[in-house]
This record gives sequence, structure tokens and C-alpha cells, in this order.
Amino acid sequence: MNRMNRYKNRISIMLAVLVSCVWLMAGTAQAQLPSFTELAEKAGSAVVNINTVKTIKADQRQQLFEQFREKGGPFEDFFNNFDKFFQQRPRKQRSLGSGFIISPDGFIVTNNHVIAGADEVNVTLQGEKDYNATIVGRDPDTDLALLKIDAGDNLPTLKFGDSNKIKIGEWVVAIGNPFGLDHSVTAGIISAKGRIIGAGPYDDFLQTDASINPGNSGGPLLNMDGDVIGINTAIVAAGQGIGFAVPSSSAQRIIAQLKTGEKIRRGWLGVSIQNLDDDMAKALGLENANGALVANAMPGEPAAKAGVKTGDVILAVNGQKVEDTNELLRKIANIKPDEKARLTIWRNQDTQFIDVTLGERDSEALAQGESPSMESEQGAKSELGLSMRQVTDREAEALGLDKPQGLLITDIAPDSPAGDSDVVPGDVILEINQQPVNSVKQFESIVKDEGAKKGVVILLLKRRGQNLFRTIPLEK
Repeated sequence: MNRMNRYKNRISIMLAVLVSCVWLMAGTAQAQLPSFTELAEKAGSAVVNINTVKTIKADQRQQLFEQFREKGGPFEDFFNNFDKFFQQRPRKQRSLGSGFIISPDGFIVTNNHVIAGADEVNVTLQGEKDYNATIVGRDPDTDLALLKIDAGDNLPTLKFGDSNKIKIGEWVVAIGNPFGLDHSVTAGIISAKGRIIGAGPYDDFLQTDASINPGNSGGPLLNMDGDVIGINTAIVAAGQGIGFAVPSSSAQRIIAQLKTGEKIRRGWLGVSIQNLDDDMAKALGLENANGALVANAMPGEPAAKAGVKTGDVILAVNGQKVEDTNELLRKIANIKPDEKARLTIWRNQDTQFIDVTLGERDSEALAQGESPSMESEQGAKSELGLSMRQVTDREAEALGLDKPQGLLITDIAPDSPAGDSDVVPGDVILEINQQPVNSVKQFESIVKDEGAKKGVVILLLKRRGQNLFRTIPLEK
């Protein structure tokens, strides 16, 4: 009996110790969770609500109807009441957004899309004080804008932090005006960095699961020190916990230029580029698919003047590695026009260095060429499954060529190596494995020699007036 009691006592003691450990661990975990109270109180006073008013003019359809108006005609009454029936009178459209103060004298950062096209921009400070705002400058390419209000010189401010130092998994706080609910505070973590979402040419977004909703645009994304490491910009409408912010490392430089009244000037190489894939890297003799492949070095532009050629792979800019085309665009854009950039180039199985004096980028996109009309005449068929023939004088201009050159693809066998690759009838093959080609015999010779050794060929094509590279693995 005594032995049984001693056994029960030991079990009780062990359970008590175990329970104590569990409570201790739970208490420790709870103690490690951050408190956002002080951060929200301190930063919130520098966050503002932005209200815009935009005049929507009468629809252009009304102008079309005007040409059919006939005084005294049978439909005169209908046309006279067109505005009433179809509500075509100019009207006011209002929208909401967020922003934050960066200087005591009233400079405010927000998104360009928050104030784009606005006739009036009003800013509400914490405490319901309203001010008319002036648009100092905007940069649509990065969706950033800078406003100014006259509210004295002692306003609360936020300062930019270094978004390059933020790590995935770190806590962040978003403050803004979602759905008109002013100064809402949400918390989460950095989910990813360097996100490309198709918003513009310089996509490099921070992704966060801190709740961001319509009205948060232009508000700050803060680290735990209360520094702005991002400007909340976009959401995935169909998802939850997926928001995007412009990193402060990009925004700070743009805002500084806008504040001084400078025009945003970005470096320009004058090249058409595309990403590499594993087959392209293999065909070009590269160890991996990093870099930006030059599909076209535009004649007369900075890159071509410096000696960059179609088929070169840009591996680095000023010694900084280039992973893909987006990174190349950002690195070049961050260098001012007329300054020099040293490019690390891969050409003919060797590394070279080329110094380029950059031009200035025109933000307007180049127009896409129209699809040329193709003749259905069949040509000689290659082992890759391509039917090809030489380009005629009459076809050259329609195909976007300066002169008759290359091989026109007229047909592709579906059960062939080419049939599994991204080449289409109407493409003109200008080069194979970086060698100009003008006959099917020459094409086949390169395929059997270099192609057989590497197991893949790389083609420089002309498609709809644009140069691009495609690969064809030799194995079916």
C-alpha cells in the first residue's frame, strides 16, 4: 500500500512539473509576440486620408448622336432629351486613398493612381482637419505621387527605412483608410520580395499578408521600428492576405526627385531583351539561365553605338549580377542618362566588358507591328520538321526586314522537334546558333554539327517586326 502511494505521489509530481513546463512555454511564446500599440499611436498621426474629386465629362457617344440631330426632324424630341434619358451630363466622381507626411512643412507621399485625373485633392489629418493639396509631381511608371499642403511647419512625419534589409517573415504594420475607415491599423508579415505583378516596367513589389483593402493605396507599410519600408499599392481582388507595396529602396529616390521638381529621368540602353531558359543557356554555352538575352540592339541607340550586338547576353551592370530582364531594366533605369554603365557580356563562349553611355528612356511603349501576310508556298523541309525557303525581295518589307535575308518558315510538322517548340509559320530565321543563315543547306549543316554536340539549337527569329530568340531541342 505504501509503495502504491509513493508511486501515485511520483506520478502527481511528474504531472505537476509537466503542466508547469507547458504553462511556462505558453507564457514564453506569448511574451515573444510583438505589441503594435506604441507603433500605431506614434505613426498614426503622420498618416492622412486623401479624398479626390474628378469631373466625368459627357460620354463621346453623345457627340456621335449629335451628327444625326436634325432640327424639326421626327426625332428632335428624342435627341433634345438624350441627356435626361441616358444621364450624359458631366458628373462628379469621388474616391478615397491614403498617404503619409514625410516633412514637417507638409509634403505627402501617395500613389499616382489615387490622384490621377483629379480636379480636386483634399487631405484629412488625424483629428479631422481638412486641407486642399497641390500635386507636386507624379511618376506613373512606379505609381508614386507627391502632394503638398499648407498646414504650418510642425507636422508629424514618418521616415523611410531600408527595404533591402527587411526579411521574409518579419512583422510589418499597414495604416490607411480602407473603405473610408480612417486610420485603420493591420499587422502581418513580409510574405515575399521582388514580386512582379505586371503593374509596370519596374515591378519589384514587397508582398505582405497585412490586411490591405481599397482605400489603403498610398498608405505606409511600416517595420517594427516605425520606418516606412513600403507604400501600399495593390491587392489581389480574388484573394485574401495578398497585398503589394512599392519598396522604399525604389520609392525614396523617386520621391526625392519629385520634391525638387526634377523630371524623372531614367537610363536607356536601346535594346530588345528576353529571358533565357535552360535550353537557350545550353545552346549559348552558359552554366545557368541567368542574364538578359539581347534580341535586338537598335541601330543608333546607346548599346549598339558601344558595340553591344544581337545575341549578346548581359550578365551584370557595373559589377552587379543580372538575374533576368526585369532586373536589367531596374538597374539601367536607376542610372541617370549620360552616365556610363559597364556591362558584363557573354558573347561567343567568352565574357567581355562594354562601357555604354546611357541615353534617356521614353516612357511611352513602342507600338507593336502588324502581322505580315504570308504566302502558303512550301519550301525545303529540315530534319527538325521545319519547311523553309528564302525570303523574296517583295516579302522583305512586309516581314519587317531591311533586305531579303534569312529563311521563311512556311510549315511545321506537328510530330517533330520544331512542332514542340515556340516557332510558328511566318517566322523568319535570321540566325542559328548565332550564325547568319540564308539557305536550308547551311541551316542543316549547323544542326548536324553544333546542334548535335549541344543537343539543342538557338534561333534568332523575326516575328511581326520584332526580334526574338527561341530554342529547339534536337531530342523529340
